[in-house]
Amino acid sequence: MSPRVPLPPPPPPAEIRSWPDREARLVDRALAMDELGRRLLGGGRLALFLLRFALLEFGWSLVGLLLIALGHDQDAPTVMIMLFAAVLGLGVLGPALWMAVRGVRQDRTVRIRLAQWAALDRHGPTDARLRAPVLSLAWLLLSCALCAGGLWVAFAVPAGATREDGGYGLVAYGMGASLILWVTGLVGLT
Repeated sequence: MSPRVPLPPPPPPAEIRSWPDREARLVDRALAMDELGRRLLGGGRLALFLLRFALLEFGWSLVGLLLIALGHDQDAPTVMIMLFAAVLGLGVLGPALWMAVRGVRQDRTVRIRLAQWAALDRHGPTDARLRAPVLSLAWLLLSCALCAGGLWVAFAVPAGATREDGGYGLVAYGMGASLILWVTGLVGLT
């Protein structure tokens, strides 16, 4: 496995800039902005975003098994199995949450550097290429769908929960699942 390519550095401060001419500055700006744009909106970034979301939901679903089981009168072996599943769920949920927080921090750094390179100069053809309308629309629609799904789950699960379904355990599971959907959608929108 090859080491990850580091982010392009921010542009040098004004007092030490040493580009021979505007064309050289535009070439460096275009290279940096292309890489930063790919890191922020690229297909690989979208796949990683969806993987983190899937891991969060999977981990929470394993924890939710225990929450729902506690809402019923269960025998001891069933509760022990559900407790084991919940521990596995926490084992998945912890690293997935760490990955999500790390991704948000990296995105913030990329956005800051992209803004710094964009403020360096203006160049129509380079700037038009960075807009990436198809990828931007994909991120927007997917994130809006996640937010809408989160809102729907947040209202549908408590409204339909009965004692036979798991009662408070099902509501707690549904609220956690909806929170993951909603927050992930908001992260994608930003």
